Amino acid sequence: MTDRNPNATRGNLLVIGYGNELRGDDGVGIRVAGAVEDMDLSGVQVLACHQLTPELAEPVSEARMVVFVDAAVDGAPEVQMRELKPAETGQIMAHVADPRTLLVLERDLFGHCPPAWWLTIPVERIDFSGNLSPLANRGLQNALARIQALAEHL
Repeated sequence: MTDRNPNATRGNLLVIGYGNELRGDDGVGIRVAGAVEDMDLSGVQVLACHQLTPELAEPVSEARMVVFVDAAVDGAPEVQMRELKPAETGQIMAHVADPRTLLVLERDLFGHCPPAWWLTIPVERIDFSGNLSPLANRGLQNALARIQALAEHL
């Protein structure tokens, strides 16, 4: 896990961008996290990581709201922002497969979980590349606008 701003105080909104920057569009979540960090939004903490891990439960517990940002591998044609609830099961293996599993851990360890959203960005390529496709770049811009609007209303 990389904390792009280790000096940030815990804020109202935690943005967690994740994915693999070496796999083309799969890195769009991490790129969103970096761009949000560059925006320096008041009350917003940003984390970027390769995958969701149980160690993220603590920073999630300290946030008023959390947004998980990832590439949409389900073929969705546009950026989607879906409200998340904890998964039915809390079974965790070596890493956490999706945000809902992390929310179960959050609830079980800390007795609550903040409101959470899953912001997914459509992708075209997940080949070995450091570049985003035009579709993922457009989604990145859309995601930034959504996160900024959310931060302004907290």
